[in-house]
Amino acid sequence: MKITRMDHISINVNDLSKTKEFFVDLGLEVKAEWEMDGELLDKVVGMKDVKTSCVGMGLPDGQTWIELVKYITPSDENGIQQTHPNTLGIRHICFAVEDLDTMVAHLKEKGTETFSEVQQYEDTYRLCYVRGPEGIILELAEEIR
Repeated sequence: MKITRMDHISINVNDLSKTKEFFVDLGLEVKAEWEMDGELLDKVVGMKDVKTSCVGMGLPDGQTWIELVKYITPSDENGIQQTHPNTLGIRHICFAVEDLDTMVAHLKEKGTETFSEVQQYEDTYRLCYVRGPEGIILELAEEIR
């Protein structure tokens, strides 16, 4: 028994189109869009009367798959919960990027919140955390060569 690969990361969102646009702007491509409901979905997620709208996104090389999911029913009554990098649980996604300064400047122009200016980790990476739509935290990492 072994894990052979990570299949995907799923992110629940309220504003599917805005979040999709954010990831497209970062360089991901829309690979698939679909809606799902019915008994099978209810059983898989352990809830009743579930209906979702989904967008599958990935890098052009096909190595990354992010699934954006909008729960049409039932909706989350608590809304978006702002978290911090040290909040327990799964907290951020890290993308390896080229030209971190240009990417961060581009994101700031669009109003994306950054946690700090670009920082250097030893002689290996330049890093920056940003908060995208729906409170999604991304780490952007540029390898120093």
